[in-house]
Amino acid sequence: MSASDLAGSAASNQSAPSIRWGRVAREVLRTVASVLVTILGLLALTFFIGRLLPLDPVLAILGDDASQEAYDRMVVQLGLDKPLWQQFLTYVVNSLQFDFGTSLTSGKPVTEDILRVFPATLELATVAMILGTGLGIPLGVIAAANRDTWIDQVVRVLSLIGYSAPIFWLGLLGLTVFYAGLGWVGGPGRIDILYQYDLTPRTGLYLIDSALAGRWDIFADVFSRIVLPASILAYGAMAYISRMTRSFMLEQFSQEYIVAARAKGASRTQMIWSHAFPNIAVQLVTVVALSYAFLLEGAVLTETVFAWPGFGRYLTTALLRADMNAVLGCTLVVGLIFITLNLLCDIFYRAFDPRTR
Repeated sequence: MSASDLAGSAASNQSAPSIRWGRVAREVLRTVASVLVTILGLLALTFFIGRLLPLDPVLAILGDDASQEAYDRMVVQLGLDKPLWQQFLTYVVNSLQFDFGTSLTSGKPVTEDILRVFPATLELATVAMILGTGLGIPLGVIAAANRDTWIDQVVRVLSLIGYSAPIFWLGLLGLTVFYAGLGWVGGPGRIDILYQYDLTPRTGLYLIDSALAGRWDIFADVFSRIVLPASILAYGAMAYISRMTRSFMLEQFSQEYIVAARAKGASRTQMIWSHAFPNIAVQLVTVVALSYAFLLEGAVLTETVFAWPGFGRYLTTALLRADMNAVLGCTLVVGLIFITLNLLCDIFYRAFDPRTR
């Protein structure tokens, strides 16, 4: 090999890492720009929804009997006398600082209210997600492995019911049967009033806080109250996850590598768990993440039925009382949850699936 060829090879070897890192930098910048544009669009959407709704924020604060002088003074105080673009700019700056205004319902900052109620929803949704994922994935795999048999039909019917049955009806039925009738679970609420002031909140998650404090009597009470609403939420998540898992597995079973594995003498268990399932794991991450996001923002009816003092119930109360600061603040939080989980899924895809790079 000539000296020029060696020099060219060395130069290409040195340029390869720089090209790779340049590509990574462009991907990161593109992702950051996409997230920023999405957040800006979310802010614009919530701002104009708040302006288009037939609700007067001034009257919501002062009441219908307010004088014209008090009305005008409140308009100036809220900044509603400024041009629309200036109001939007102020709204964006405040929202980026997590300043969503003061709640008309509680009289406290909306951010403070959300931080107070969100741990209850986080705990409920997390328990529901563990149950839904732990049941939904195996059921979907079993249904796909036994396609068109009675096992597959049972799983599909259970999934259909989970999709179709109204949440509030399932909640009322569950309370009637398992609480009022059989006495197997605790009643509505997150914790018995006898224990409410005995538990020192550390994480805001009562199951963890009671376990850290060694108060297993409180742990048992909290668990007895969370198990029913979490199971009802988990049923809906399980229905979606099992259907998607079944669909993904059936697609893999039709691939040529499965036929080759069968021809080489691979057992049925090996084909399912060693060959097909690893190839759908990355897809399932997105399904589970989106299901979790829906549980975090979609527990409104469940929290209302079970008197669960969480994010969904707070949002429902704000809607009923026309508390637009709280409603828009909650809407932004929900949007940020979806954006964050989608971003994490995208990062996970790129890290573990070479085809996406």
